[in-house]
Amino acid sequence: MRRRPVRLLPPVLVALLLCASAVPAAAAADDRPWSAAPAPAGTEAPGPDDRASFYLEGAPGTVFTDKLSVVNPADRERSFTLRGAGPWISPARQQVRVPARTRANVPLRVTVPGDAEPGDHPGAVVVSAEGREVRVRLALRVSGAPALPALAVENVRVGGAGVGAGGGAVIRYTLVNRGNRALTPRLALRADGVFGTVLRRAVADPPGELAPGRVVRRVERWPDAPRLDSVTVRVTAVAEGGVRAGGSGSYTPVRWVGPVGGGVVLVLAGGAVVLVRRFGQRRGAGGDA
Repeated sequence: MRRRPVRLLPPVLVALLLCASAVPAAAAADDRPWSAAPAPAGTEAPGPDDRASFYLEGAPGTVFTDKLSVVNPADRERSFTLRGAGPWISPARQQVRVPARTRANVPLRVTVPGDAEPGDHPGAVVVSAEGREVRVRLALRVSGAPALPALAVENVRVGGAGVGAGGGAVIRYTLVNRGNRALTPRLALRADGVFGTVLRRAVADPPGELAPGRVVRRVERWPDAPRLDSVTVRVTAVAEGGVRAGGSGSYTPVRWVGPVGGGVVLVLAGGAVVLVRRFGQRRGAGGDA
């Protein structure tokens, strides 16, 4: 029995196959996502027990210093861009190159003016690289005045959405933070008419945190608005600490109520004319007798 000789692969081909198998692993290592967070107190990389955001509090004229940690777990160097989003935030460097498998602690400074308004001044440190952006929240509270949280719901207007927008109605209103504390309100809608409550629901996408003085204009779709009933629509905002505000507006589906109301008026007017004529005819007949 003859045995076929076993052919060995050339060394060059073996090397190429080994390199090809190593490429996906290397690419996966290079694609490991980078991160940014407030620098931890020790020398280790940021962990789950470290700060998720910056929190600073002080009087007007205070200068705060802190550090932002940018972690690069990949097997190659990366370049990052840093900027401050919000008042008085200044990173020490706007461009940072972080070597492979290491991190860089970038100093930053927050300079509060001497005439700064007491209250909350939220901001962020924004880090971007390779088409990705991370915002590290920075909450700054300037002392010097008691906490005065206040919300307002203004300019509530309700109108038809139109056939092109799918019909129904549109609720427009303005949400204003009139206090000196940042608030994260929850919103609810309610409408009551002749036939009872026709709308009662929470707003699914609230606006998030409102800084003091911030004004947000909102639009809520109401696809199943009543076609005949005239209603009062109320928008309610509730935030932490028992802060509450509300505003209302009226809605009458003119496109439907107008023709219906006009038809009713015409019917009543026609009936009145008929009654008057009949009454006159009866009086005339009685006089002739």
